[in-house]
Amino acid sequence: MPVRLNLPPSFAAVLAGTDRAAVGMWVCSGSALVAEICAGSGLDWLLIDMEHAPNGLESVLAQLQAVAAYPVTPLVRVPVNDPVVIKQVLDLGAQNLLVPMVSSAAEALAAVRAVTYPPHGVRGVGSALGRAARWNRVDGYLTGAAATVSVIVQIETAGAVEQADAVVASGVHGILVGPSDLAASMDLIGQQTHPDVVAAVEYCIAVGRRAGVPVGVNAFDPVTAQRYLAAGASFILVGADVTLLARGSEAFADHFIDDRGRP
Repeated sequence: MPVRLNLPPSFAAVLAGTDRAAVGMWVCSGSALVAEICAGSGLDWLLIDMEHAPNGLESVLAQLQAVAAYPVTPLVRVPVNDPVVIKQVLDLGAQNLLVPMVSSAAEALAAVRAVTYPPHGVRGVGSALGRAARWNRVDGYLTGAAATVSVIVQIETAGAVEQADAVVASGVHGILVGPSDLAASMDLIGQQTHPDVVAAVEYCIAVGRRAGVPVGVNAFDPVTAQRYLAAGASFILVGADVTLLARGSEAFADHFIDDRGRP
């Protein structure tokens, strides 16, 4: 007889079960080995990126498998708010999805419907074929899948900030504010810590707190990150595997090589 399995708690359940903000980092290298190294760091969650990183279905699957042995919650950012792409990533066993560039309640609702089986959603049924249900080894998966999946949407433009109240009321499990694209949409590209950008992020945090919906933010600057935590952010991204490697290797060069190129 096959082993009957239970799935890990969703990101929404993890957030609901803690009294502090969940701290995480990006995994953008496309490497299952690097993902596993990060999974053992003691951080709360990892974000495996398909939008701005060299990740396809096979590499995402390998990373989900690599981190599964560790007490960390993986999220996968899909490249687009598309029900076919979302269905494929869910079937890989991703329980927590981040959907980028959501600017309206209608777009947020489309993401919610994409992760939900009929009659309330449009997710295709393939539990016998996919890792999501561990090939039908998870009892009651089809009727209970909604409790195992979280969908977080990204607010990344000034227009989306204006629609924040409607977005958080759409049924999403949380929103993540992306200051980089938000700054660009405000004609402040590259100025993620500009006072106007920070104010927009803090506005979204306040909207989420009023509605009881978790709000996260991407903040590599430690001072700004602490400000967002103090404002009530429920989850936060504080770094990325590729930036750690880039800055760390540069530090080696700065320390060991002088201006004349000699050790």
